[in-house]
Amino acid sequence: MKAMKALFVIAALTASSLAMAAGGGDRTFARMEQAQKVSMAAYRLAQKQETEAPVAESKAKSADHANC
Repeated sequence: MKAMKALFVIAALTASSLAMAAGGGDRTFARMEQAQKVSMAAYRLAQKQETEAPVAESKAKSADHANC
């Protein structure tokens, strides 16, 4: 009888641990992948929209030195 109770307890603990392991991992991983896709799309969009800051161009060439 004690062996039967011990076997029942082991089976119950094993079944509960397997049920918990399959519960939220897939949803969490799916949310993580979705967040990564959204952030990468935003990053690519930011890279496309990024423009270089205008740099002041000198009209006089460096060899002229007219205003020195």
